[in-house]
Amino acid sequence: QVQLVESGGGLVQPGGSLRLSCVAFGRTTSDYAMGWFRQAPGKEREFVTAISRSGGVTYYADSVKGRFTISKDNAKNTLYLQMNSLKPEDTATYYCAASDRARGTTLITINTQYAYWGQGTQVTVSS
Repeated sequence: QVQLVESGGGLVQPGGSLRLSCVAFGRTTSDYAMGWFRQAPGKEREFVTAISRSGGVTYYADSVKGRFTISKDNAKNTLYLQMNSLKPEDTATYYCAASDRARGTTLITINTQYAYWGQGTQVTVSS
């Protein structure tokens, strides 16, 4: 069992940057394929980005490609999401997720395939 705790959200102006962190307690992040999802008010939770168990393979939704970067520091048991060139449409609650069912370079982009979730951190992009 792993507990995920996100942090780093906040209010930022359009064009600004934020870095989200997700610390894994109880297990090491090297045991999991991981990802970030987001949910805006009145909308379904949507996939943002995923990283393989090894950390060597990543995948991004088209809406964030070139602006967001996912990374994993297994020594610190922490998943990161660097968000640059933020837009108002990026406003949402961001959730990290982990799956221990994926192996090697496998990526998971479907939320129902993740067993573990954090509580979420709010990101608001507004002038």
